[in-house]
Amino acid sequence: MESELSSQRRRELKALAHKLKPVVLIGAEGLSNNVLAEIDRSLKTHELIKVRVFGGERRERRALMATVCERTGAFPLQHIGKILVFYRENPEKLAPTTRAAPAAPLRRRPGASDRRTLHWKKPGRARLIERTSRPAREPSDSKRRRGKHRPR
Repeated sequence: MESELSSQRRRELKALAHKLKPVVLIGAEGLSNNVLAEIDRSLKTHELIKVRVFGGERRERRALMATVCERTGAFPLQHIGKILVFYRENPEKLAPTTRAAPAAPLRRRPGASDRRTLHWKKPGRARLIERTSRPAREPSDSKRRRGKHRPR
């Protein structure tokens, strides 16, 4: 079963699995039928899952991983410490459609009437194309009343 995935696909799946949390926990009782059923359900839903194994030595976890793969038809993707990562493609699941993010429009900064437009590459990141000089603003009446403005 290992020959079914290319090394590039394995790398992509490992990168996706990095941010996942374990969805199935295997405790002291080991691999029961209920745990296998839950792993099977999770693989059907998510395709890529993490399983945490409490207790046991490394050899036991390897044997557990082989047993899960044999019984569920999953691909053993990774084994790091007590975390096991499995992948099984679900042919019934539709591939997600990738939509391109809409291009950010050209905007003006609030209160930038004397300035040229800013080009926003991403929301929150602006690059000033050209800046013109602007007269100093007078403080608003509310700042004068509150005493937060000191004349220079």
